[in-house]
Amino acid sequence: MDKEVITRYAPVILIVFIMFFQYNLFVTPQELEVQHREILETVSQKYMTKEESSNLKSQISDMQKKVDKIYDAIIGGKE
Repeated sequence: MDKEVITRYAPVILIVFIMFFQYNLFVTPQELEVQHREILETVSQKYMTKEESSNLKSQISDMQKKVDKIYDAIIGGKE
């Protein structure tokens, strides 16, 4: 590369690097780990796992069966 080309584009390159550091476009692994843990914590608070979902479905199914038995007992008692 010519020295003239380097001197010509040096201010642009310098501004680009300053913007990278100013807007935190380069992050460290520690910062990524902190962000990852925050995301996992938020997700675990808002959403349930597949196992929890299947347990809830089975509990609701059991409750529905018990309600059906009570309904049958009430309807059967009147007849």
